[in-house]
Amino acid sequence: MSSGFDPGALADRIAGGEPFALARGISHVENESVGFEALLERLDGRTGRARRIGITGPPGAGKSTLTAALTRRYLDRSLTVGIVAVDPTSPFTGGALLGDRIRMGELSTEPGVFIRSMASRGSLGGLATATREAADLMDAAGYDRVILETLGVGQAELDIAVSADTTAVVLVPESGDGVQAMKAGLMEVADLFVINKSDRPGADRLEKEIAIIMSIRFANRAPESGAGAGADWRMPIIQTVASEARGVEELADRLDRHFDWLTSTGKLESRRRAARLRRARDALLRRSRRDAERIWRAAPAETMDSGASPYALARRLYEDFRES
Repeated sequence: MSSGFDPGALADRIAGGEPFALARGISHVENESVGFEALLERLDGRTGRARRIGITGPPGAGKSTLTAALTRRYLDRSLTVGIVAVDPTSPFTGGALLGDRIRMGELSTEPGVFIRSMASRGSLGGLATATREAADLMDAAGYDRVILETLGVGQAELDIAVSADTTAVVLVPESGDGVQAMKAGLMEVADLFVINKSDRPGADRLEKEIAIIMSIRFANRAPESGAGAGADWRMPIIQTVASEARGVEELADRLDRHFDWLTSTGKLESRRRAARLRRARDALLRRSRRDAERIWRAAPAETMDSGASPYALARRLYEDFRES
């Protein structure tokens, strides 16, 4: 772990909206530098103002292009945008491989936009361990919208549902044959659906298929049981061509409508409470992992070479730790 930064001073600079300070803060969080949790705690009271939007879906759906187009719409509305783009981890360097910052390069120089690409580091849901906390820092820095663009790798994508206020699942017309297989994972987290690249054949057919699946899936459930289900919320299906900005204005409007619905029904508060508890759980698990690493490094050679089974060895190390 690295050290050498003042959490209080850095927190003040982040709260003042300094992009360089925000970049440093996210790096400290990613690297778990000494003092990073103190930084997050100091800024905790400044979070909760940004609207958090999840953009997820299978690879190749055009999520980065859609994120860029949506960001431009927000800029047109004089809103500021923070983007966390989660990329696959390089097996060699541990860093982000695809580089969404390159794909969204035109936005990176725009005033009011902050883009951070983060490596998934093996996280099953396509979310880096620090993604939620990076969003917290962007929120504290005063960005109006924080967009979480994730890998979209299947069932574990449920993670995004407790990280965002509203989650858009992005599909393409060719996804039609795989929708049945996806419905137990991606389909569950959606508050709305986006059929991107809808100028290709099959977009209308996919829209009908999604509508049928959703009507069956939520027919016998209580209104609050689905990620986007609700008596007053009809889950929309929006067709877009992000590369031409077609349908993006409607998407922005629908995202606003969903946020208004969450606020009016009281569900926004419950979602955000669940998200805070999830972050507390993550922080606890992270501390436990660090304890486990210390236990392992401090284990005496005679214990490690005792010939015990892996499970007996782990049990003994843990019991010795508890006794000490």
